[in-house]
Amino acid sequence: MNLYRFEVTIKEKPIHVIIVADSDEKAFDLVDIELEKHYLKMPEVDDISLYEKRKIKNGAGFVLSEFETIL
Repeated sequence: MNLYRFEVTIKEKPIHVIIVADSDEKAFDLVDIELEKHYLKMPEVDDISLYEKRKIKNGAGFVLSEFETIL
């Protein structure tokens, strides 16, 4: 299993989505599913970028900073 951190751009605003999945393809699919669950109406997504990927062993995590984005 892997821990994925995606940056999703919606209306030029970056949003971070954290996913646990066993493949990259499944992780990208789960980003869409989580966005659909979070918003009442699915927003128009400008971009989805894989920001980080970590193998889960005894534990894994990410530190999210409000100013940290992909440039």
